[in-house]
Amino acid sequence: MSGAVPSGFLALPRVDPSLAREVKDDLEKVEDLLRESVRSSDPMLTEAASHLLAAGGKRFRAMLVLLAAHFGDPRVPDLIPAAAVVELTHVATLYHDDVMDEAELRRGRASANQRWGNTIAILTGDYVFAKASTMLADLGTEAVRLQAETFARLVQGQILETSGPRDGIDPLDHYLNVIDDKTASLIAASAEFGGMFGKVDPETVSTLTRACDALGMAFQLADDILDVASESADSGKVPGTDLREGVLTLPMFYAMRSQDPADERLKSLLGRPLDDTEAEEALGLLRRHPAMAEADATLRGWADRARSELVTLPDIPARDAFLALCDYVVERSG
Repeated sequence: MSGAVPSGFLALPRVDPSLAREVKDDLEKVEDLLRESVRSSDPMLTEAASHLLAAGGKRFRAMLVLLAAHFGDPRVPDLIPAAAVVELTHVATLYHDDVMDEAELRRGRASANQRWGNTIAILTGDYVFAKASTMLADLGTEAVRLQAETFARLVQGQILETSGPRDGIDPLDHYLNVIDDKTASLIAASAEFGGMFGKVDPETVSTLTRACDALGMAFQLADDILDVASESADSGKVPGTDLREGVLTLPMFYAMRSQDPADERLKSLLGRPLDDTEAEEALGLLRRHPAMAEADATLRGWADRARSELVTLPDIPARDAFLALCDYVVERSG
């Protein structure tokens, strides 16, 4: 089976054709390694561990590893396993997230927890992360340390999201801190991995890491806006998952601030579990609310932060590609 390379990168504007070909070729190698790495002697485990990988995905984090290395030496052999490690880490968290969210769909197909049950889904996520750790062990102690620190932040973000804000903590600030830990940390680490193995100078690595932290914030905010704005066929997930679970995201926080009496019904639906009828009502009200435009402006602000870091880097095709990714993240929420 040949590697199914995500199309998102190649469709971006202003990407140098030579760079696009190089990254495409490397993504094919990453894809092959991903499939090989999760194989087990047990056919059911192989099927479960391959489930989300086979469903596709943009391989966004792997792409960042490869692009960051172009500020140094992109031909270092360890870059391919480094890109695979961050992608496997991300996929492992998806198995766990879907259990916690009771998700029905992931990437347009039945989630692992729907197909095999929560226990198998959780253990499969553990298995995928273990395979990432095995690959990581061959990449050196600095890579192990970075991965461990990042994974600790991923777990911390999930715990913070589950436990909610402490007394005296602004819920919106808490929500943004969760995103920084749970999503942006791994996206930032992807750039740092690429810089580390591409032998990029430390100042450039720091700039890329800061830029990708901001890009990661924008990426998750776009996801949260899509959860409200998109149809299932567009996003590959059931829309309104957060609404149904009573989870507040950026558009909802902004809607909750409204003092307009006409918004009282919407506000009464936010922040608590909803049945299907209530969820559809809330989606309709929220999609028409000015909070959506306000959330979009915040998303664009984070993308602009990433751009402000990136424009200080050397003017090479990889910089243009990173800038194009900022545009892609913003446009995917529209």
